[in-house]
Amino acid sequence: MKRQIFAAEHDAFRETVRTFLAKEVLPHYEQWERDGIVSREAWRAAGRQGLLGLAVPEEFGGGGNDDFRYSAVLAEEFTRAGVSGLALGLHNDIVGPYLTGLSTPEQKRRWLPGFCSGEIITAIAMTEPGAGSDLQGIRTTAEDRGDHWLLNGSKTFISNGILADLVVVVARTSPEGGAKGLSLLVVERGAAGFERGRNLEKIGQKSQDTAELFFHDVRVPKENLLGERDGGFLHLMTNLAQERMGIAVAGIAAAEHLLEITTRYVKEREAFGRPLAKLQHVRFEIAEMATECAVTRTFLDRCVVEHAEGTLDAVHASMAKWWATELQKRVADRCLQLHGGYGYMAEFPVARAFTDGRIQTIYGGTTEIMKEIIGRSLLS
Repeated sequence: MKRQIFAAEHDAFRETVRTFLAKEVLPHYEQWERDGIVSREAWRAAGRQGLLGLAVPEEFGGGGNDDFRYSAVLAEEFTRAGVSGLALGLHNDIVGPYLTGLSTPEQKRRWLPGFCSGEIITAIAMTEPGAGSDLQGIRTTAEDRGDHWLLNGSKTFISNGILADLVVVVARTSPEGGAKGLSLLVVERGAAGFERGRNLEKIGQKSQDTAELFFHDVRVPKENLLGERDGGFLHLMTNLAQERMGIAVAGIAAAEHLLEITTRYVKEREAFGRPLAKLQHVRFEIAEMATECAVTRTFLDRCVVEHAEGTLDAVHASMAKWWATELQKRVADRCLQLHGGYGYMAEFPVARAFTDGRIQTIYGGTTEIMKEIIGRSLLS
């Protein structure tokens, strides 16, 4: 079915993204996978191409357009290219709204130009060794010392953790338990007591640097408080819907791409003297996946439009996130199976998609958390 949500300007932007991928990413990607990290030059190239800070006001070097459909195009094209390491979505769609929506005029002048040029790479540090999807369990603390906050604690599984020049840290600034007393503090590269642990070795997304972060008596200036003191939980809840939509968009794009390459493969690969596509079981598998993708795409596109218009609620964002990512996981498994032994070979795109995509049902809130959010809305 022909998609109806994009206009000519979105199609032009898609071509820009494809050109950027072909020139600045794909020629270097295998080396980044071996290195476990992308080059900083790729970030600067993304800035020069106008792919960073899409929603940041033009006065700070951004695109000045908060239409989420541009972010959707970016996520779709990066997913189809199979390049998860250059985390522009994290930078633009997860960290970006905190900086544009919560920062003071002085903070905007200090951070946003570099954010848009690629000179400042960002990360957000929520997850801790003992607190994942449940933000109420956060133990990192920030003590008010008059002219600064004294930050202590640790974070883990932080995407962009090695490269990040600016980290939005979720910390407890008041002793109240649960969701109360959390604040967002911005820690900048070079701060005394801020240490990065190892670049964590993962089963997929090898070139996406993911790190442990440690804070030992870090003096965070009072002017680096982002948003309201003790308002962190509300700030996080406000922006999580966009994070989950970005993950969902990548999920359906990955499923569709896997279906495309597997459909080509079963037409070409022969078994028992004829193409796999002639086997009824294979045709049924392709038919089921194609139908599931088509139905999911219709729902996701509706959610993308509503989010672009500012009307999407957290419940439907949660529905989109859990359904699209679980579909991605199922499709990846079934497509790998249809590739047979070749599907287990790292050189085949389906193998990398299988390992790279497995995290989708976990980060941004697990599938189980998404179901809990939906269930509470219906039964409370």
